[in-house]
Amino acid sequence: MSEQAVYLYAVARGLRAEDLAGVPGPAGSGVRIIEHAGLSAVVGDVPLDEFGEEPLKTNLERLDWLEETARTHHDVVSAAASAAPTAPVSLVTVYRDDDRVRAMLDLRRDALTAALERISGRREWGLKVYAEPRREPEERAPADDGKPGTSYLMRRRAQQRSREELARRQAEQAETVHRELAKTAVATRRHPPQDPRLSGRAGQMLLNMAYLVDEAEADGFVRRVEDAAARAEGLRIEATGPWPAYSFIDLEEPDEPDEEVTGEREHR
Repeated sequence: MSEQAVYLYAVARGLRAEDLAGVPGPAGSGVRIIEHAGLSAVVGDVPLDEFGEEPLKTNLERLDWLEETARTHHDVVSAAASAAPTAPVSLVTVYRDDDRVRAMLDLRRDALTAALERISGRREWGLKVYAEPRREPEERAPADDGKPGTSYLMRRRAQQRSREELARRQAEQAETVHRELAKTAVATRRHPPQDPRLSGRAGQMLLNMAYLVDEAEADGFVRRVEDAAARAEGLRIEATGPWPAYSFIDLEEPDEPDEEVTGEREHR
């Protein structure tokens, strides 16, 4: 049997073992809780021949392995977050043993406690706004005394002005949508727009936002999204959630270089 390590999914407050009953962990393992310093570390046991430093260098290059691991990570974090305030940690954060996890909880107790207090009773909602690809009618260029080259350049300039004006209007609309939704949120995070090859959507992504919303305000937030989508012209608005508060946990990394076996920053 391979030597084991401890995979950390999240840190919660007031989480019970029965809240995670039946939730599968990585590599077919179960999920358990390490209680320490008033915190609940959500962990699973994993083999070092798959999650050790050297094997991970290979596995993180395998898309199928990475997708399965990320899906399991998210499922466990979601199960915990549905039961108690939960601070997700980065994907593939692995410790040598339970004592190293307890040491981390001691080291980051203040930051973790503050983060859990900040997200308690709140969930994350995502918003992506795309510019719909569309053909604008060409502006008719003025007469050019029969000079074809000049006429071509004038038409191109008119088309460029039309595209720029459309892009300006769409960007302004997107920011208006954001300002309206931010009224319902207690915090927002602006993520970089995704490349169309990654998003799988036609049209430029204008906004890639996360909103931290009180659970009591969730219905109001959804209504604002629906109203914005109904009013928007030339935009496609997609909202997702509620999610664990991935975008609103900012924990300082520890100084001890030997604390973790390895760690890979998660991107959402």
